[in-house]
Amino acid sequence: MSPLHTRPRFGAEIGATVRLAAPLALAQLAQVAMGATDTVLLGTLGRDALAAGGLGANLFFTLMIVVTGGLISVSILIAHARGAGQSARIAPILRGGVVLALLSAIPPMLLLWNAEPILLLIGESPALAHAIAQYDRVLLFAMPGSLLMATQRGYLAAMGRPWMVMAVALVAVVVNGLLNYGLIHGAWGLPRLGYIGSCTATLITLWMMTIAIGLEIRLTKALRPFRLIGAIDWLIVKELAKLGWPIAFIMAVEIVLFSFAALLIGRFGATPLAAHQISMSVASVTFMVPLAISQAVNVRVGFYMGQNAPRAARAAAVAAFTLGVGFMGVMATILITAPGVIAGFYITSGDPTRADVIALATKLLTIAALFQVFDGAQTIAAGALRGLKDTRIPAIAASIGYWGIGFTTAWILAVRMGLGAVGLWWGLASGLASVALLLSLRFWLLSGRLIAKESPAPFGAELTSPAKNARQN
Repeated sequence: MSPLHTRPRFGAEIGATVRLAAPLALAQLAQVAMGATDTVLLGTLGRDALAAGGLGANLFFTLMIVVTGGLISVSILIAHARGAGQSARIAPILRGGVVLALLSAIPPMLLLWNAEPILLLIGESPALAHAIAQYDRVLLFAMPGSLLMATQRGYLAAMGRPWMVMAVALVAVVVNGLLNYGLIHGAWGLPRLGYIGSCTATLITLWMMTIAIGLEIRLTKALRPFRLIGAIDWLIVKELAKLGWPIAFIMAVEIVLFSFAALLIGRFGATPLAAHQISMSVASVTFMVPLAISQAVNVRVGFYMGQNAPRAARAAAVAAFTLGVGFMGVMATILITAPGVIAGFYITSGDPTRADVIALATKLLTIAALFQVFDGAQTIAAGALRGLKDTRIPAIAASIGYWGIGFTTAWILAVRMGLGAVGLWWGLASGLASVALLLSLRFWLLSGRLIAKESPAPFGAELTSPAKNARQN
């Protein structure tokens, strides 16, 4: 029986998604841990070093995340190729991804090299702008390695081997911490570089991760047929770029929205800004799980569409929504139950503003409970659409949701109606809710259109080949 007219077992698809998403989530949490380690160790040098290093790292990783979005197309095309049984196409896609990664590294590297005049132009103090620029002129050389690693990560996820990325990421947390301490303070015979030691350590760690994953790929028997060395198919590079740039655009739109939100909330004083940072920190950590599920559903839907099995693709998306929204629902319950306790972890007991910050953070975390569910839904819907190779319309929908609805509502509630930080967070939640609704509806209609082209599934039919692959991948 053809998989065109069959449905996968729901339990099998849930299991396949978990096996793919769990290692990716742990790898992303490891990256968060690396950033937290950098921040803690920079803090031992004082406020100025923490500000310069923190802002410098934030600028680098913001640019990296945006550009990395464009490389998600590697996993999409490889998943489609695997589903279609086109093994000969996998290596050219990987090579095309490497070329695209190296070309994509050039603009952000040039921007980081010229960070100082840009920071001065937006009103940063000369001393801080110079310190940030010095930091980023070291860290920018990690950009090619980071983007190559993103390509490797997409390749391994699409090939059903995400644990290879996870293993390297977990080891990197320890290596990064030791290098940071050693190069910042001159321990263990290493040069004492101060705050520049932190970016140097990050540079070394990221390249070590890229090399380690590359060696894993080279030494894994099942992956040896897909050789990196070979002719470049520029049509594939073009296809990757065409598919990937709207994804990068969506990420840029979302990042700019939250950056503007932080700037806007700063107008209301230090207490609202501190409460906002606490709430965003909590939301960012829990978001790693649905983000990983989004990457997994991208692969699962793409795999089934490669098989020309839209019913199975929809079932994969439903499984991912069940997992992601369910997880965020649990997180929302925790936030509603104990927001004050969570906020209390972020501010010392001796701080005279502690009570005010916790009181406001408690309100924001309660709103964040809804925020969490919507955020999880929108990122999973986006991942499912990418599996259908649908990226341009979602980019337009995200722009409308984030800015047309989210920012406008935040501005009206926070500024015009005087609700401050609480109003801003309700605005952000409305933006995420609208994007979640638009993207979910888009996936349901688009997948339904594809299913309508096929005849209805026979009663009681089960998916044979894709279900088997769900267990194997």
